[in-house]
Amino acid sequence: MEGSIQLLACLACVLQMGSLVKTRRDALGDLLHTEAHSAPEQRWSMQVPAEVSAEAGEAAMLPCTFTHPHRHYDGTLTAIWRAGEPYAGPQVFRCTAARGSELCQTALSLQGRFRLLGNPRRNDLSLRVERLALADSGRYFCRVEFAGDAHDRYESRHGIRLRVTAAPRIVNISVLPGPAHAFHALCTAEGEPPPALSWSGPALDNSSAAIRGQGHGYQVTAELPALTRDGRYTCTAANSLGHAEASVYLFRFHGAPGVSTLALLLGALGLKALLLLGFLGARATRNRLDHLVTQDTPPQSQVHESNYENLNQMNPPGHQLPRFCSEEILGHHHPIMHHEK
Repeated sequence: MEGSIQLLACLACVLQMGSLVKTRRDALGDLLHTEAHSAPEQRWSMQVPAEVSAEAGEAAMLPCTFTHPHRHYDGTLTAIWRAGEPYAGPQVFRCTAARGSELCQTALSLQGRFRLLGNPRRNDLSLRVERLALADSGRYFCRVEFAGDAHDRYESRHGIRLRVTAAPRIVNISVLPGPAHAFHALCTAEGEPPPALSWSGPALDNSSAAIRGQGHGYQVTAELPALTRDGRYTCTAANSLGHAEASVYLFRFHGAPGVSTLALLLGALGLKALLLLGFLGARATRNRLDHLVTQDTPPQSQVHESNYENLNQMNPPGHQLPRFCSEEILGHHHPIMHHEK
């Protein structure tokens, strides 16, 4: 009898322990899948490399395979890739496979550059990233979700580090004014590994001098603090994959001794005034010449003929005007025609 009581007590203890484990699993959710994949009853796991390298402009493959605790699963599943951090990072790719289908329909592909290479039905979530840029460098995390149970999902915690390499490229070079009529130069370059920057020019005795720069990720900026001579200044960026150069020119205006800024301004204004007076004088002369040409132009012969015809029609045949009257009309004909016009 006592043995039966002890056996019942042990069974009750086991049931309470099982209830406690289930409650803890429900509370921790996905975190348990990541931590408990080594337990016999939990077979969630993911296999990813620590790092993948590729050159800018090329394509990279991010491998990711997984296992799950189901003997066979043909329900709806979703494959997700994140960037930056696990669980909360922005999604760059997502696709969903319907029940019984091996085709994972793409629902999200950032900038159209992410494409699934693997088959999630066969536990493969490998991803291809095309047209790589330096900004693509970082960590990526794969995730799979099965429909139904909230615990049927798993995501890699450490992810894959994607390292994009590139030869140096100078993205900006400029000369900027400073206090006390001084000038300084700035040069910004990008590359991976981050390039080393150096300046050369007349202020540096035509020799290359390395200036300490400030780096922001894959970009590096170097400053040449004081440009003391006019001429060409060259910025050189170099890393293990190559080098790049860019130049800027500095030419400052040097006024004559004793000439003030006010005198230069007055001289410029005087030159503009002379040009304006010359233009107005030429225009007035042209208008005067056009007026004289108009006055010297003789009247057309057709007008004379018309006047004589009208004069003949006004006088009947056989009646002629006196000689002096005809001469008076002929003598004043031109001024009259000019007045009418």
